[in-house]
Amino acid sequence: MNRNIAVKSACICVMLTAVLAIGAESEGKPVSVKGYVLDSACAFTKNLKKPISSECAIACAKAGSPLVILTDNGTIYWPIADTTPSSGQNDKLLPFAGQRVTATGKAFARGGSTAIVIEKIEPLIAQK
Repeated sequence: MNRNIAVKSACICVMLTAVLAIGAESEGKPVSVKGYVLDSACAFTKNLKKPISSECAIACAKAGSPLVILTDNGTIYWPIADTTPSSGQNDKLLPFAGQRVTATGKAFARGGSTAIVIEKIEPLIAQK
């Protein structure tokens, strides 16, 4: 009888630890990222370091391609919503297409991808 209680207690402990770990991963990490807003396809297929032009990024976004933020170190941040059901983020990024920005929010990483729930985005003013 005591062995059954010990086994059940151990199982409950393992399950509780797993639930707490999953909850901690899903909270997101506060970040501030600087980079270019560009078409996701160009970031991957053309290996661009920055957009060709604002007009090009806008045309791709209006055709349905998701806009992303590409940082100087090559990290691509996929903008996501924090709501369920989720919604596309191109409307939020479209005014900044082709520009360098600073975006603050919460970052999530999974399977080699990085996403950001943008709380604030503004153009990055070039330093003289």
